[in-house]
Amino acid sequence: MTTNVPAPVFATTGLSVPAESEVKAGLWSDFQGAFGGNLNESDATPQGQLVAALAAIIGAKNDQLLQYVNLIDPAFTSGRMQEGIGRIYYLERLSAQATVVEATCTGANGTVIPAGSLAQAADGTIYQNLSSITIPSTGSVTASFQAITTGPIECPAGTLTTIYRVVPGWDAITNDADGTVGRDVETPAEFEARRAASVAGNAAGILPAIRGAVLAVDGVIDAHVRENDTGATVAIGSVDIDPNSLYVAVYGGSDADVAAAIWSKKPPGCAYTGDTTVTVSDSASGYSLPYPEYDVTFQRATALPIYIKVTIADNGLVPADAEETIREAVVAAFSGGDGGPAARIGGTLYALRFAGAVASVGSWSQLVSITIGTSASPTGSEVAVGIDKMPTITAANVSLVLA
Repeated sequence: MTTNVPAPVFATTGLSVPAESEVKAGLWSDFQGAFGGNLNESDATPQGQLVAALAAIIGAKNDQLLQYVNLIDPAFTSGRMQEGIGRIYYLERLSAQATVVEATCTGANGTVIPAGSLAQAADGTIYQNLSSITIPSTGSVTASFQAITTGPIECPAGTLTTIYRVVPGWDAITNDADGTVGRDVETPAEFEARRAASVAGNAAGILPAIRGAVLAVDGVIDAHVRENDTGATVAIGSVDIDPNSLYVAVYGGSDADVAAAIWSKKPPGCAYTGDTTVTVSDSASGYSLPYPEYDVTFQRATALPIYIKVTIADNGLVPADAEETIREAVVAAFSGGDGGPAARIGGTLYALRFAGAVASVGSWSQLVSITIGTSASPTGSEVAVGIDKMPTITAANVSLVLA
């Protein structure tokens, strides 16, 4: 039995499916042949409605097949299928993480601050105490507070200062240092970049292997790896890399896990450059206690807040929630959520990179100019990110101007 309905074709360029109009034309040929011809092909007739319904069903199934085939390709995949591909490489999608702040709580001796006690930062973000603590006789104690909402929320030093829910005997709170910024759930583009890097992690003694191992560490958001194979100090931007040494800048993850990942891939005899040193034990080579120990040094990348100013035409069509909408689009593009490159350690950020995100929110968004910088009133067209800096952005760092 044959049909005039064209079938999907697997070609060298991928799967090609026929247009629904072609499917419908093929169905009419089949119907005319089956019923002896002269059928009225109007959609208003019973046979017309049947042909239209069958064409829609076949078209929908073709679309599902096309989507499935595309999702198999790591370059186009997302969602559940992407996570399945990731599991081949023993990778799981990074979940959203909340900002964590080390805060000093002061008050009366013996005061117990229960886990879940709340404090508020200057930007309105609520933080909760991760574990129960007791204020000692010194009158102060340091505790970890985590934002209730996940995402890249900055908490600069001195901004977590309000007790949101009163605990008798707890008088004040402040954070002496910036919080460790959280992150949104890993985007398809970020997941694919990490999967590609993990393949290099199967090698040994090369920089991509080290970076792949570090990126696989739980909690690591980004890493940048360089080496200086000369006998003299080499300056890269504001960083001086010592002679014959390895430089690894990392944002996120625990010190111990990062150091272990670096040591697992570095070649022997290589020195380090950085500001954080951790002792790693070689317990995986058949040794018994005491294990050989080695000091591993790396650089903790510090957050570099990025500001973006968007100017659009005041054309009378701009909605009331325009700023919020544009902020969300720009922040998503910053992390690679639009399919473009994410902001990374050691990269260069271009203002025009975010023009597409601004235009995508609606036809009312007519871009006049866009600037980027590291101050609240950015005027530049690009920002060179140092190899010791992690670019970060929050919605509050994106401003909208109507012109």
